[in-house]
Amino acid sequence: MGYRVVVAGATGNVGREMLNILAEREFPVDEIAALASRKSLGTEVSFGDKTLTTKDLDTFDFTGWDIALFAVGSEATKVYAPKAAAAGCVVIDNSSLYRYDPQVPLIVPEVNAGSIEGYKAKNIIANPNCSTAQMVVALKPLHDRARIKRVVVSTYQSVSGAGKAGIDELWNQTKGIYVPGQEVAPEKFTKQIAFNVIPHIDSFMEDGSTKEEWKMVAETKKILDPKVKVTATCVRVPVFVGHSESINIEFEDFLDEEEARDILREAPGVLVVDKREAGGYITPVECVGDYATYISRIRQDSTLDNGLNLWCVSDNLRKGAALNAVQIAEVLGNRCLKKG
Repeated sequence: MGYRVVVAGATGNVGREMLNILAEREFPVDEIAALASRKSLGTEVSFGDKTLTTKDLDTFDFTGWDIALFAVGSEATKVYAPKAAAAGCVVIDNSSLYRYDPQVPLIVPEVNAGSIEGYKAKNIIANPNCSTAQMVVALKPLHDRARIKRVVVSTYQSVSGAGKAGIDELWNQTKGIYVPGQEVAPEKFTKQIAFNVIPHIDSFMEDGSTKEEWKMVAETKKILDPKVKVTATCVRVPVFVGHSESINIEFEDFLDEEEARDILREAPGVLVVDKREAGGYITPVECVGDYATYISRIRQDSTLDNGLNLWCVSDNLRKGAALNAVQIAEVLGNRCLKKG
């Protein structure tokens, strides 16, 4: 006996990936519904070897459905997630709407799967920000060994994090630079993204940080440990898929780089590619379509008594969004709902 599963936002980048990953991982699905807004109604999407026709999110009845994966943004989630939850369908939400709600668990299965029981308060589970998800997968096993005091992270985030409009803008701007008269002005991003980097993701806050940077701080504390201090600089780069992060970690106890490498090699969800030679590291192009969070460039920080540096790369549409949501559904099924 399997689950009746809903994917809301099935025509978007993340929604399509959710359907792909549910099929790839052979999640025990008895019945699946692909939902979209009315402007995308009737669009066909793939689920394994099947083709699904999208249904109207606005009129869909969630009664009798087990799990709903939401990838529709905060405004639509605010309307439809409570309806699904009230109908007895557990919502796994990819937006930022519920991440900071103390009654909603914020889950990365490799890090805090035990917190999932908290879903019963509202029948909702939150999926973290893409840049946070891959970072905490890398931090968790190291934190367990030597207790992390402080993290300094700089991100190199791909345009797919801004949705299809972000991908289209990079593509069209890049072409336009080489074709006179076809130049494309910035629209999705605040400045030209082609052949450029932009140190600005989401809105600015009073202290000078951006909302994206604040998310990484708040979510790491909620998922990993409220005592860990985090400072982040989030940067958009002209890469289609795959977020990269340069992470500097200060520990309470000394942790040798060789031991850290061994710990990470054994950690769930992590693949270490760390040879000190040309090409002996992972870049975003190589991580696309993979489940893993890749770690490279592990080395001691000589400016700290207990410091390490590392390079962290992952497919943001997978581990940063769709894969993590499906992994949450797997944990929910195994620990709580117990079907399939």
